Amino acid sequence: MSQSTGPSHTSGQGQAKQNAQGVTAMEVIALILTVLWLLGTAVFFLTMDPGAGNGDGALRFVMILLAIFMPVAMIWVAVTAARASRVMREESQRLQTAIDAIRTAYLTQTKQQAELNDSSVAKKLEEIAAAQRKTETALATFSTIRTAAPAPAPAPAMQAPAGGDDQVALPLGTTAEDMQPPLASDDFIRALNFPENASDREGFAALRKALKDRPTAQLIQAAQDILTLMSHDGIYMDDLRPDMARPEIWRRFAEGERGRAIAALGGIRDRSSLALTAARMKQDTIFRDAAHHFLRLFDKMFTQFAENASDSEISDLSDTRTARAFMLLGRVAGTFD
Repeated sequence: MSQSTGPSHTSGQGQAKQNAQGVTAMEVIALILTVLWLLGTAVFFLTMDPGAGNGDGALRFVMILLAIFMPVAMIWVAVTAARASRVMREESQRLQTAIDAIRTAYLTQTKQQAELNDSSVAKKLEEIAAAQRKTETALATFSTIRTAAPAPAPAPAMQAPAGGDDQVALPLGTTAEDMQPPLASDDFIRALNFPENASDREGFAALRKALKDRPTAQLIQAAQDILTLMSHDGIYMDDLRPDMARPEIWRRFAEGERGRAIAALGGIRDRSSLALTAARMKQDTIFRDAAHHFLRLFDKMFTQFAENASDSEISDLSDTRTARAFMLLGRVAGTFD
C-alpha cells in the first residue's frame, strides 16, 4: 500500500509546493505594490497644502478613501483572478492527462481482449478439427473392422466355389466405393446440415454415410471449409433467416437458369453478413477460391439431386446450413443478378 500511495503523495506535495510558491510570488508582488501605493498616497497627502482642498469635507474624505484604497483593491482582485486562472489551467491539464490515460488503458484493454478472443477462437477451431480427425479415424477403423471378411483360402481368380449361387462375381477393377449402396435423400439432406451438437447421433450417422460417397464428401468438405472461413468474420448460418424460395425456383436453377429468373434463391437479407462476405471476396484470394469451388460443387450436386427429389425434399435441403451458405455466396458472387 505504501508503494502505491508514496509516488502519488510525493507528486501531490511537489505540486502543492509549486502552487504555494506561485501564489506566494503573486502575493509578494501585490503586497509590494500595495505598500508602494500607500506610501505614495501618504507622501502626497502629507505634503499637499491643507488649504488647497475646497468644498465639502465629507466628499473630500470619500475621494481620499477611493484614491487610496481603490487601486489596492484592484491589485488584489488581479491577484485573485490570476490565481484562479492558474488553478483552472492546472486542473484542465490534470483532466486531460486523466482522459489520455483512460483512453490509452481502454485501447490497450480492447486490443488485449481482441487478441484473447482471436486466440480462443483459433484454439477452439483447432480442438474441433482435432476432434473431427479423431472421429474420422475411429469411424474408418470401425468400418474396416465391421466390413472386413476373413481371408479365403487360395483359389483360382475367377472360379466360384461349389454351391455359391448366392455370391456375385465382381469384375476386375471394382472398388469399395462401387460396392456402397446409394445414399438416401434423408441422410444426404441431414449431412448437408451438419450435426447440431455433439449428442446428435442421427446427424453423425448421416454424416458418416455421406462421407463414404465421394461426390458428397467433396461437397461436405468444401462446405466445411467455407463455413469455417466465414466464422472468422462472425458469420454463422444459424444466425441467418433467409426468405425461402419455392421448390419450382430451385428446379429452374437445376435446369440451368441463372440471373433474375432465380433471384428468389438469394434470400439472405442480413446486410452485415453480405457486406463482410463481399469485402472478404475482394480482399482474400483464398476465401474467393474456396467460395467459387463450393458454388461449383453445390451447383453440380443440386442438378443431380433435383432429378429424383420431391418438392418437400428440396424444401428441406434449402433449409440446411450448406444451402444457406450457397444463398449468401451466390448473392455476393452475382449468381442471382
